[in-house]
Amino acid sequence: MDIKVYYDNKEFTQAEYNTYILYKYLTKHYDKDIARKVIENSKDLNIVAKALGKEDIAFFCLYFLQDIFVVKDNNEARNLSPTHYEIWDLFNVTFVKDKIDKINIICPRGMAKTTMGTLALTVWLVCYQLSQFTLIGAKKDSDAQQFIDSIKKVFQENEKIIDNFGKLIDKKKKNNANEVEFSNGMYIRAVGSASSVRGANFKGIRPTVVIADDYQDERDILTEDAREKKYNKWTKEIENVGDTAVYRNGKKVKSATKIVSIGTVLHSSCLISQIARNKDYYTLYKQAVILEEGQTIEDIFETDKWLECKNIYFDDKIDNPKIDAKQFYEEHKDDMKFPILWEEKWDCFDDIAVPYWENREAFMSEKMNDSSSIMEKWIRSNRTQSKEDVENHNFNKTMLCVDPAGIKNKRKGDYFAFVVVSLADNEFKYVRKGEILRFSTFSQYIQHIIDILHEFDDITHVYIEKNTYMGLDADKLKDSIVQDEKLKDRDIEIINKMEHRNKDEKISTITDDVNNGRIIFCEERVMKEAIEQMMEFQGEKYTQNDDFIDCLAIGAIEIDNIEEYGELQIYDIRKLGL
Repeated sequence: MDIKVYYDNKEFTQAEYNTYILYKYLTKHYDKDIARKVIENSKDLNIVAKALGKEDIAFFCLYFLQDIFVVKDNNEARNLSPTHYEIWDLFNVTFVKDKIDKINIICPRGMAKTTMGTLALTVWLVCYQLSQFTLIGAKKDSDAQQFIDSIKKVFQENEKIIDNFGKLIDKKKKNNANEVEFSNGMYIRAVGSASSVRGANFKGIRPTVVIADDYQDERDILTEDAREKKYNKWTKEIENVGDTAVYRNGKKVKSATKIVSIGTVLHSSCLISQIARNKDYYTLYKQAVILEEGQTIEDIFETDKWLECKNIYFDDKIDNPKIDAKQFYEEHKDDMKFPILWEEKWDCFDDIAVPYWENREAFMSEKMNDSSSIMEKWIRSNRTQSKEDVENHNFNKTMLCVDPAGIKNKRKGDYFAFVVVSLADNEFKYVRKGEILRFSTFSQYIQHIIDILHEFDDITHVYIEKNTYMGLDADKLKDSIVQDEKLKDRDIEIINKMEHRNKDEKISTITDDVNNGRIIFCEERVMKEAIEQMMEFQGEKYTQNDDFIDCLAIGAIEIDNIEEYGELQIYDIRKLGL
């Protein structure tokens, strides 16, 4: 049975599609009459297609790489978005027309940037012998090797490529995890971003095309020094690894090394953000949600219907809130739907709204390429319940988290922070007590922990940050528990660990849970001052007091590490008939 092909809202047989796409792109470059005559008079359409593919990367991909980019009965491809054709147009301007030397493609996660750029572009360059040495840069060496594997797979398995360009993989030539030398003389090498490319060459030839695909990771953005180091490496190595253009009598006889940067914004000063501000690059910038001028993502999600949908999603009294919220969206879809970059792939509820609610910071970075939230307050809202409502829940785990400070320290931000957090059977976390205090003596500090243990008889774990007292307070607490008549028989585990985790990274894991009401605060037992301090947090670098939110983050993270033990049940063996 002939495979059906689906393109331009039409259904084709394989032969029909090949003729259709060829006619369409011949018409684009010439006219309908020429396109018709060429097809009618051609004995082998593949010869025409091969010539046209050199002049148009989009056509090359839709014809020779159609199993990747075109919807068929036997593949899982999706209909492409206008942005994908925009990327191909940019490649044509850069490589076919040779009008640009440096381009920077900033698109959301999930937009098939790697398939469009690193894979398809490299295959095109090799097929037409347009880049003798293509250098591919990846985040890690393992990613670089995956790029090589994907490219080799095309040349080994794609019958259209093999039939029209030959078997270009030659086992007798250089062929390993990071590099391939092709039988037509072309060569590609892929490296991780930590590797130095200074002086890179192939048989005396410097890279003619450099493709940097997600050339940064989270470690490269954690500090200002790390961000500057990454950009300096780019300008010193990547931008100087190739060669400049050669002119003779005013005519260009050799193009400059082409540089293609592909990625997603991670920080306002991350590598790809700094490249975007570099006037030497042409930047193509896209966001998952297509906003009108002056519009923000909040303008969409703070409309009445979306707010109602959000309230359903985070309602802890509903058995299946996500299902109910999705149903609400489907019932009001006409009013709630908004334009997105790739409608064939993304759904406004599942792929946009839910990630935005669950982790706004990650969503704004990975889907919206927006890092402008830096120095904004991280916590925009908090949910409280009365002591009576909080204590009415069934708690599976309860722990006390303590972030100690120095005694009589005059620093304004130096508070002792205490958080009693419980995980309920509805999977919500409840802050049953929250305090920021100062003590004049060490014994007052220890006694206060004892008092909290008296107040909450279901606390099974006490987590104390070790950095301040290096275990002295944990040892003193153990002695005090043993000497306390009400506590000595309770099974209380004391966890005393050094805290080495990056504070902003740690706190970012709970901000969406707080904003969305998944972490709920007791109105009577959580200090107003602690809540106010939490609401003022703008990142460690820009916040004077972060004791409470830091302690809260540790508690919310560590309680998930506590193992649950079910109640011991005695079974009557007589029920077995023995």
